[in-house]
Amino acid sequence: LIEKFGGYGFNKSHSAAYALIAYQTAYLKAHYPVEFMASLLTSEMHSIDGVVKYIAECRSHHIPVLPPDVYTSDKAFTVTDGKIRFGMVAVKNVGESAIDAIIETRNEVRFDSLFSFCEYVDLKRVNKRVLESLIKCGAFDATGARRSQMMACLEEAIEFGQRIQREITDPQMGLFSLGEERPTINLPELPQIQEWDEKQLLAFEKESLGFYVSGHPLGRFEQILDKFTNTNAVSVKELNDGQVVRIGGIVGSTKTIKTKRGDLMAFVSVEDMHGSVEVVVFSSVYPAASALLFEDNPLLVQGRVQKDEQAVKVIAETVIEMDRAEEIWTASIHLHLDVDRTDRDLLLQLQDTLRHHPGSCRGFLHLKDSGGAETIIALPETVGMQAGEMLTREVNGLLGYNAVDTVCSPVQNNAAGNHANGNRRRGHSRNGRQ
Repeated sequence: LIEKFGGYGFNKSHSAAYALIAYQTAYLKAHYPVEFMASLLTSEMHSIDGVVKYIAECRSHHIPVLPPDVYTSDKAFTVTDGKIRFGMVAVKNVGESAIDAIIETRNEVRFDSLFSFCEYVDLKRVNKRVLESLIKCGAFDATGARRSQMMACLEEAIEFGQRIQREITDPQMGLFSLGEERPTINLPELPQIQEWDEKQLLAFEKESLGFYVSGHPLGRFEQILDKFTNTNAVSVKELNDGQVVRIGGIVGSTKTIKTKRGDLMAFVSVEDMHGSVEVVVFSSVYPAASALLFEDNPLLVQGRVQKDEQAVKVIAETVIEMDRAEEIWTASIHLHLDVDRTDRDLLLQLQDTLRHHPGSCRGFLHLKDSGGAETIIALPETVGMQAGEMLTREVNGLLGYNAVDTVCSPVQNNAAGNHANGNRRRGHSRNGRQ
């Protein structure tokens, strides 16, 4: 039966067609990577997960993805000077009619501010909701004004534009304008207020686009994520059921429920730079983790993959704050010393510094000379240290160069994990039934 099916179900012409597409796309990605990624982003314009995945791919290939811009963006993603410019169709609340109005306006006149934009554009097609989304995602940044300023005076800008457009169509103005095309009215001034902080800027970007473009709340944690995690929201889908993982991200949403026994558990959406994944926090883990499960909190989760036909989830065994990863999951600390720049006094100062950071991590001294020889000395178990940013900063400051290297503990199961895994085997649903 299999041999018979193979004769027609997947014949040579079918294979050749797929092979041709594979060669073509591989060639385009190798030789025209920016244009290729722009096309992929356009193909996924209406899928947040798809756009997030391809933006992460662009970052990994050092291809800049610029936010939407009312001066240069088209409907789809486009390429400008080796960079990808966001398409305005991907902005929430901005329909094709509004985009057409913007493109028509900029083809006829040059506007240099939000006020002059409102003066020329058709405000029946580009309404307040459209303008709010465009400001929040950075589409008006090229005017030089702060997003906070433009949002603060948005209603005034719309009223200004409507007044200008009314006066142009007013018969009396047409009679007495003496040939002037547009009435001359002084532009209102922007309020003198500070720009939103980075957290607010990124929050509004996500609100208007569904994801982050100019930055990411996890940007400052990239080294920690590289060091302590072994999967992300995309690659976790390719792992086997039951595989132990560490994944990091910010809390997107949390749904807390009561089980039939009356215990609390939670379903948490954890978002990283690649997408989002659902993390199930059973009642055995919930008491220790509950204080961390609030929106936008960066955390790390160790657990097991749970796969079924509909979705992939992570069953949490341990949940920790991302800031404490070095402190909790570091197994050993390695201090690399340049022998030619080290003397007895410096070693005594180093010893004193280490004593101020007691902990459970083993320490090792790596003594290197100018000839490349290296001697490794294990510090006694009584000299345990606590890894963290403060220890690294103090040691590097004392020695005058980057000397601290840490090795994280391996991903492994624990007692809580066994308990949680037992819950998984017995079966939990979202409503808490067992």
